[in-house]
Amino acid sequence: MPIFLRWLFRLGPMNPIAVRLVQNASRRTKHLYVRSAYLAVLILVLLWAMLGNTPGGNVSYRELASAGATSFAWIAYLQVGLICVLSPVFMAGAIAQEANPKTWDILLTTPMSKLEIVLGNLLGRLFFVLALLFASLPLFALTQFFGGVPGRSIIASYIVSAGAAILVGAIAISLSVSRLVGQRAVFTFYVSVVTYIATTIAIDAWLSSRGFGAGSTGEGVTWLTSLNPFLAIRSLLSPTSYPSADPSAYTGLKGFMLATPAIAWSTFSIVISAFLVGASTLTVRTGGLRQVANGKSGIPWYRRMFKLGAVDVEHRPPRKVWSNPIAWREAASRNATFVRILARWSFVALGAITAIAVLALYHSGTINVADFQFIIKSLVFTEVFLISLIAVNMAATAVAGEREDGTLDLILTTPITPKLYLAGKLRGLVSYLLPLIAVPVFTIGIAGVYSLFNGFGNKSLAYIPHRLTNGSGTVDVPVVLPESGIVAALVLIPFVAFCVMIGLHWSLKSKGTLSSVVGTVAVVFIVSGILGLCGWASGSDMVAIGPALATMSPASLLDALVTPVSRLDETVNASKSGLSQARVAMGIGALVSAAIYVAIVYGVLTALVRNFDFTVRKLAGSR
Repeated sequence: MPIFLRWLFRLGPMNPIAVRLVQNASRRTKHLYVRSAYLAVLILVLLWAMLGNTPGGNVSYRELASAGATSFAWIAYLQVGLICVLSPVFMAGAIAQEANPKTWDILLTTPMSKLEIVLGNLLGRLFFVLALLFASLPLFALTQFFGGVPGRSIIASYIVSAGAAILVGAIAISLSVSRLVGQRAVFTFYVSVVTYIATTIAIDAWLSSRGFGAGSTGEGVTWLTSLNPFLAIRSLLSPTSYPSADPSAYTGLKGFMLATPAIAWSTFSIVISAFLVGASTLTVRTGGLRQVANGKSGIPWYRRMFKLGAVDVEHRPPRKVWSNPIAWREAASRNATFVRILARWSFVALGAITAIAVLALYHSGTINVADFQFIIKSLVFTEVFLISLIAVNMAATAVAGEREDGTLDLILTTPITPKLYLAGKLRGLVSYLLPLIAVPVFTIGIAGVYSLFNGFGNKSLAYIPHRLTNGSGTVDVPVVLPESGIVAALVLIPFVAFCVMIGLHWSLKSKGTLSSVVGTVAVVFIVSGILGLCGWASGSDMVAIGPALATMSPASLLDALVTPVSRLDETVNASKSGLSQARVAMGIGALVSAAIYVAIVYGVLTALVRNFDFTVRKLAGSR
């Protein structure tokens, strides 16, 4: 075999690291279940979409083609979403590898080149994502039998999805090689990916609604379209409602991004991935970026700046411990480093400043009512989503992490009882999250206070006249319900406690942190998703009881607090007192929902305490 060809094979299919990763991971039943579930979800969604979009009786070819095109669009969006969700899970091992520096020490003693090490880790882990992606190709090809689905759209959707997977993989590998993060950064990486996608979609929707996009009406693609895989897919599948710019209208990079957003996204993802791989190749044998960041003294620059000293100092100033030492330890250890303190209070400060700034812009007339409500909802939804992910991450690693590093074995030798241990974990984590929960409560609460005080002298901004659909007159609807802060706090705190309790359940019964995080995310978001869909449907379709059911999920509750007319349509439009009836029902529903979440938390805690000894002994020695 020619030397050049052998060198190319060593970088790709014959790379020993890639071969080892593929062989070992292919034997895991978890990956088999993930692939099976992935295809099952796509098949079920396609079947449901075809049945739902096809009228009964005799179906014309035109109707069948329209149903096929609509169904293809649904599963194309779903596939991009699943790839963005599953890629961080498959690539998490690359980041978690940094938690064991001995692995890197052994790897760097081999005769493999720097590029072989980086590409081996990337291709070995990326293989499963791309295999998962192209396993659905026969299913996508099946939609062409119904008509309305051109082959180039299928190929383009796969290129966009593959670009997202490659970019996520390159970011994970660069984090692993840099050695700047640890195993707990796996979930931070996952949260960052999801947050970026949600934020860019929200900003793009606002820009399009204000006429800053392409097309004759300004509702087409924006400069963010080529930076988000979902928006790139939308530009391919909805060229009429989301048109691209005329290629002759712009030149250079702007024309490339606005005229061909899907091609621009694929190009950007490949270029950025190549840059990250190149940077990782240059630093993989020099100890990564950690050595550069820490300097010769071994103390990170930020700790030297604030005179915190090294992380392994033998003396620390005494601190007051709570009555439950486990609860104090959970709350205090989360603020043990400068980065964690900065991240926590930066979130609180930025959230409060943003809420005040938005309210000031609305009061000055810079933004209108629709924009104000949209921004408030986007802020609150994003903040609650991030807090839920943080709660899930911390709880899912609280026990499993101590089992992996041996701390749990030491705690079990103390007089601390299972109830004291688990209740302390719950109390400590919820206490740590309370300042974060205060951010969305403050955001929606300050908007409610603005309505309560009649817009501080400008009542036309605080209340919106609404004509009832039954023709009985008009009512003044607050731009945000005045009691929003109290009702939101009443539901959010028990809901976060529920997330923490589910995380502790999986953390106690899982061997490793990664499996506990994945299990917790699945349970929490399936439960909250089902409750949210039920709340959304019942809130607008059922009188009186609908607003109460809308409080079962934070998503439907927050939406109803900001836009009660559209979310609680049947109750609000029933009579002139419909809005008051809906507000009372939401208050009662919030109390009931909080009680249900508290009861679930207590029940799960009691069951964990009862089976604590059996579970711990069963998993004793697991690492």
